[in-house]
Amino acid sequence: MAATGTDPLWNSALVRTLAARCDPGGLIRLGRAHRGWRQSDLGERIGCSASTVSRIEQRGRRTDLTVLRRAAREVGVPTHVLAASLGLSASPATRVARDRPRCAEEADPMRRRTLLAAAGLAGPATLLSSLDDALAVTPDPTGSPVLLDARLAAARATFDAGRHTAFLHGLAGLLGDLHHDVRTYGTDHAHARLSACYGLATAALIKIGRYPQARLTADRASTHAELSGSPLVAASAARELSIVLRHQGQSPAAQRLVHQALRGVERTGLRTDAQASAYAQMLCTTAYTVARADDRDQALAMITEARRAARSLPDEAPAERLFPLTPAAVDLYAVGVHWALGDAGTALDVGRGLYPGHFRTPERKARLHTDLGRAWWQWGKPEQTATELLSAARVSPGEVRDRPAIRTIISDLRTKHPRTPGVRELAAAAGLTAA
Repeated sequence: MAATGTDPLWNSALVRTLAARCDPGGLIRLGRAHRGWRQSDLGERIGCSASTVSRIEQRGRRTDLTVLRRAAREVGVPTHVLAASLGLSASPATRVARDRPRCAEEADPMRRRTLLAAAGLAGPATLLSSLDDALAVTPDPTGSPVLLDARLAAARATFDAGRHTAFLHGLAGLLGDLHHDVRTYGTDHAHARLSACYGLATAALIKIGRYPQARLTADRASTHAELSGSPLVAASAARELSIVLRHQGQSPAAQRLVHQALRGVERTGLRTDAQASAYAQMLCTTAYTVARADDRDQALAMITEARRAARSLPDEAPAERLFPLTPAAVDLYAVGVHWALGDAGTALDVGRGLYPGHFRTPERKARLHTDLGRAWWQWGKPEQTATELLSAARVSPGEVRDRPAIRTIISDLRTKHPRTPGVRELAAAAGLTAA
């Protein structure tokens, strides 16, 4: 008999026990036996050997999530039950264990707090006032009557405005409510929404140079993306994780991850603007990643392909699109690619055709100015550097005040070129006190 989400098997006491023990491998073994399959039978269906299936059933949480989810789907484990066994939610079948202990690695706040150690430069300490607790222990739901889609859109707008303090201060409550939604309903959309929130958190943490926390939120974004079953959501999460890996000096791993995500998007057939936009975005990310690794040929080939892929996209992307890429946005990535390759002159040539009006959000408008500022600085032009970074500060102060790389340039400007017009104003905008 085929197992389904309504099969009594998945509401049984044994399933509740396996979920409480955080044993997804046991659930897969149970589902396989329920169907009367041998390990080799399941292996044939998911494209692996019987010994691999054995490892999946034995190791469970330590197995690659993509393979684990494929096996679970094949034997009929419902998504909400699998999520509960991964310590991500409590399925309806497990609510009787409301007060059950979390999985050991989920229940140790000291272990998690070790992962949350601060690293590198950062903006105001208030940016992280509630984040450590929110990542150590899932926040309680707030009970807000505002629809979750609207709240997530508002959070994205706050991030896009460069208001990092406001975004991170509101993050704990939103995460608590999104986790509650996953526990209550366990739908693909609920997991996709939670993945998007963790992805936004990752982007904000990358901005302010908090890479250990960003790695944690990126991992969670990837987990919930896999559970959502959406290749575009998975690509978005993989992109954020690859950026974290690059910042942590793991460029080869970042390249492998983003290439894998790129292939996943390509398999959609690129039949819609949303899919084509995702494909072009992943090419842009790949180009920048390999440029930072000094792979000139591949970087230039990728950014050229991204421009071709984005050629048919509209000049203004729908605000709700997961990858709101436009042809101008690809050109802005090209500025960054040439800068990363050390070609400041080419970066500035590409940037000459770009204007703030090409971009919808303050974050992107300011990013245009900071990327041009970096290129001018690389070329040894302090006055033009100061002009661009001042323009960025006026559009979105957080893009200058909170980004460690930009603050470093401003600090160097103040030290080496203190009489350059605008440097004093720029240092004040960045919150750098006078020497």
